[in-house]
Amino acid sequence: MLKIGAVVWGVRDLSRSIQFWSAALDYRLAREPDVDFAILVPRNGEGMQLSLNKVTSPKPRRHHLDLFTHDQGAEVERLITLGATRVDWRYEAHADYVVLADPDGNTFCVIQI
Repeated sequence: MLKIGAVVWGVRDLSRSIQFWSAALDYRLAREPDVDFAILVPRNGEGMQLSLNKVTSPKPRRHHLDLFTHDQGAEVERLITLGATRVDWRYEAHADYVVLADPDGNTFCVIQI
């Protein structure tokens, strides 16, 4: 049986991505990062690992995270203060998500649960 152990996120600015995602998810470094790779884990020890892999390609990445919350408005504003930006998106009626981009331009969704 397989289970997902980590999501690997391609980033161009490793240091900034460590700062952003650590604050956004309340994660911490699992160990000192390499020059091109870092592993973030939940501060409380429970949950999935997020690995940050430095990339040089300008190609769009084909991945995104869905972040679930009970207070979408507050979380969207908190993430924006951390460095996220709103993405111009064509939302369907009654969409339960907001599309943001991290400081490296990777998109992710904040979903109201």
